[in-house]
Amino acid sequence: MREEIEVTIFNSLFAAVAEEMGIVLQKSSFSANIKERRDFSCAIFDGKGRLIAQAAHIPVHLGAMPHTLAEVRRKLTLNPHDVVITNDPYAGGTHLPDITLIKPVYEGDEIAFYLTVRAHHADVGGKTPGSMPLATHIEEEGVLIPPCKLLEEGRLNEGFWKGFLAQVRNPAEREGDLKAQLAALHRGEIRVRELIKRYGLSFLKERFVLLLEYSARLMRALVNDIPDGEYHFEDYLDDDGIDKNPLPLRVKILVEGDRVVLDFRESSPQVKTSLNAVRAVTCAAVYYVFFSLARGEIPANEGAFYPFEILTRPGTILDAVYPAPVAAGNVETSQRVVDVVLGALAQALPEQIPAASCGSMNNLAFGGEGFTYYETIGGGMGGRPGLSGLSGVHTHMTNTLNTPIEALEREYPVLVEKYALRPRSGGAGKFRGGDGLIRRFRFLEPATVTILSERRRLAPYGLFGGKAGRRGQNILEKKGRKKILPGKVTLEVEEGDVLEIRTPGGGGWG
Repeated sequence: MREEIEVTIFNSLFAAVAEEMGIVLQKSSFSANIKERRDFSCAIFDGKGRLIAQAAHIPVHLGAMPHTLAEVRRKLTLNPHDVVITNDPYAGGTHLPDITLIKPVYEGDEIAFYLTVRAHHADVGGKTPGSMPLATHIEEEGVLIPPCKLLEEGRLNEGFWKGFLAQVRNPAEREGDLKAQLAALHRGEIRVRELIKRYGLSFLKERFVLLLEYSARLMRALVNDIPDGEYHFEDYLDDDGIDKNPLPLRVKILVEGDRVVLDFRESSPQVKTSLNAVRAVTCAAVYYVFFSLARGEIPANEGAFYPFEILTRPGTILDAVYPAPVAAGNVETSQRVVDVVLGALAQALPEQIPAASCGSMNNLAFGGEGFTYYETIGGGMGGRPGLSGLSGVHTHMTNTLNTPIEALEREYPVLVEKYALRPRSGGAGKFRGGDGLIRRFRFLEPATVTILSERRRLAPYGLFGGKAGRRGQNILEKKGRKKILPGKVTLEVEEGDVLEIRTPGGGGWG
């Protein structure tokens, strides 16, 4: 009991550092995507590079950040007052708009902590505003930043800074958001130094080990409660945006005692466009599913990952390699990874697993003269054993907020003419799926618009007799004429054009 109390106290102390870093980032950032939607994540690692604690931010960021730090430690020697910057998806990143800053905190001549901040920037260059194009090469998605030093012993790398800002749209906003990330790291360093001063580094190292062992023990107990066996499931992405063929994602889950092997190697080969996910994203989705199954809190640290062996095959849609574009893999394919893992586990845990949720982040990016904007739009949650799904919420791998209409209309040349639940879009069942959303934009200036969305052709599945949720729909109104858009599209809009996004409902249960 004493150990459990001590672990709880120190987990809260470490997580509070990450939470405060996030508050500083949100309050000092420039873009709506960070300050309103909170599309960012903060975490702290020990001197060995092990995830110790994280704030309750974005699942796809947090599960992938250990991969990023591992690559940084492998490639670079970090000195006091250095700050590393990277967005390289093939080096533990997610997609190019997610820029990560990493700072070592030295105590004497050794690294005591690493602090990390990952934030989704509204634009990092590339061929379309918002840097979420239906690309066929990673370089079309924006500036790729391999791990490099933004600050070296406290001195700004002016060449990189100016070069990066010269390649992006709205450089003042990008500069402001990057400085906000630096401010978050600074605050994190202040707080961990206070912990070192109060407790001593040797004592904290002992607490690191206790935390990791505690989380590993809890996660192994959770896995041990899953009946031993082999479970298979297959689900599909609608298409890659060019060819119309569905893209299979397949998992084989082998549960043996307190260990679980998840094999994704039979999933689709990587595709021409940005539906490809890197391995770090696939792993993040797996970790999210098992954390979500816990009946009590499992401290979110690297120890919780110990029971899992995740098998992927390089060159597939769940382990993409250069130069595969990956913008939508992070936001769309990650959602389908959750769906296939839950679908397989439903065979083992029928009284715990929900039907499929919306299954898409319903990504919308647009920009024009002097502005860029990006958001994800919620949908319906799947029906659950004993409860209907929630309506109009962000589900699974997103965990962001909507941009309030007032903030959106104040800062960008659009009017939001409608923002409402989409009636009867949730699947029928003993416990209904939640309804999706309708979000309707009128453009007040010409703009380039990109939509990356899923579940427009293949509906979110129901479970145990529940019906599928209603598919999403994207509609453009131009001069009074309506046109149904594909799920993935880039288009030019004029002043007065109207775009309506109708998001999918969740599947029904039972």
